[in-house]
Amino acid sequence: MSNPSEINGGSAVAMIGKDCVAIACDLRLGLQSVTVSGDFEKIFQYGGNFVAFTGLATDVQTVSTELRQKHALYEMVEERSMEPNTAAHLVSSMLYSRRFAPWFVGPLVAGINSTTGEPYVCSFDSIGSMDVSHDFVVTGTATNQLYGMAESLYEKDMSPEQLFETISQTLLCAADRDAITGSGGLVYVIEKNGKVTKKLLKSRQD
Repeated sequence: MSNPSEINGGSAVAMIGKDCVAIACDLRLGLQSVTVSGDFEKIFQYGGNFVAFTGLATDVQTVSTELRQKHALYEMVEERSMEPNTAAHLVSSMLYSRRFAPWFVGPLVAGINSTTGEPYVCSFDSIGSMDVSHDFVVTGTATNQLYGMAESLYEKDMSPEQLFETISQTLLCAADRDAITGSGGLVYVIEKNGKVTKKLLKSRQD
């Protein structure tokens, strides 16, 4: 497999609902077609923001740790919480700073702006170009399958319960069609009132 970002497999998706946002990832860590672990979480929480990293597992750990340091420094210096769009620009800046020796990760940022209450999702390419969406974003080895399922199932202004069901079905159905994505899933649903719901999804373990 020539693409380093596909060596360990894995996929993630984020969706916007009515006054809520959801982000989900699979839990598989593999060495190409060989499954190494079934509990490798790819979503990391930074205050009220959630960032999913797919790609090379070592780079996922490196970038997520460095982002945690920068997030903590920002909140200490600015004395306020980091908004989702700020987190997205921070991720973009980090990736662009390594453009000549890029990290092999595919990040997604999801959150709700504490001032406006607007849900926010954003994806990136390998050197930090941002793609802010008003419906859903995907990343990982099952990108094509996720796009197909999301375009079929997504509706505007879904409630948190509907959003959870939609993003769960999108992830699980896409994982069924990608050999290096799977081993269950993890979903976070973030609501405007600050409520965060975390749920695990079960799927085939082959």
